[in-house]
Amino acid sequence: MMALSSRPALLCTRLACRSQVPLAIRSFATTTTTTTITAPTPTPPNNRKSKRPLTQKENDFLDRALRVNQAGELGANLIYEGQYAVFKSDPRLRPLIRHMWDQEIHHLQTFDKLIERHRVRPTAMRPIWNVAGYALGLGTALLGEKAAMACTEAVETEIGGHYNNQLRELLQMIKENPELGEEGSDIAELVKTIREFRDDELEHLDTAVAHDAKGAAGYEVLHNLIRGGCKAAIYISERV
Repeated sequence: MMALSSRPALLCTRLACRSQVPLAIRSFATTTTTTTITAPTPTPPNNRKSKRPLTQKENDFLDRALRVNQAGELGANLIYEGQYAVFKSDPRLRPLIRHMWDQEIHHLQTFDKLIERHRVRPTAMRPIWNVAGYALGLGTALLGEKAAMACTEAVETEIGGHYNNQLRELLQMIKENPELGEEGSDIAELVKTIREFRDDELEHLDTAVAHDAKGAAGYEVLHNLIRGGCKAAIYISERV
C-alpha cells in the first residue's frame, strides 16, 4: 500500500518541476520542433541558357560563314555528281563515289536549312558554281580515276583548311564570350556542324590519296589550278 501511495506523490513532483521551467525555454522548444525548412526551387534548365543576342560583328561572321559554306558544299556536291556520271558503271568506284557524294548531299541540305533559318542571302554566284562544279567533276573523271582523285584531293584540301580557319575564329569568339559556347546557342551549334563536316572532308582527302591521286598525269598543274579556283570561289562567295 505504501508503494502505491507514493506514485501520486512522484507524479505531482514531476508536474511541479515542469511548471517551474521558464516559459521562454518551453516556447522555444515548441517553436523549433514545428519549424518547416523549405528547399529552394531549382531554376528550370531552359532558363539557364544565355539569351544574349549576337552582336553585329558576330552576325556578319555568321552570314559570311553560312553563305560560303553553302556555296562550297554545292560545288562539292556537283563535283561528285559529275564523277558519278562517269564511274557509275564501275563496280569498284561506284560505291566509293556514291558514299562521298551522299555525305556532300547531307552537308548541303544542312547548310540550306541554316541559310533559311538565319535568313542569310545565298551567294549570287550560285548559277556559275552549278556549271563549274559539275564540269570539273565530269572533266576530271573523263581523264581517268587518278585525275578524278587528284581533283578530290585538291578540293578537299582547300575545304578542310577553310573549315579549320572558321573553327579558329569561332573558338576565339567563344573564348572572349563564353556564353556563346553554351549548349543550344547558334555559335556552339555551328562549331559542332563544321567540325563534323571538316572531318568528312578530310576523310575524302585521305581516300583520294589512298587511290593514288598524286599519280595523275600533270598532277602538280592540275592540283594547283583546282586549289587556286577553290580559293577564288571561297573569296567571292563570302562577299557576293
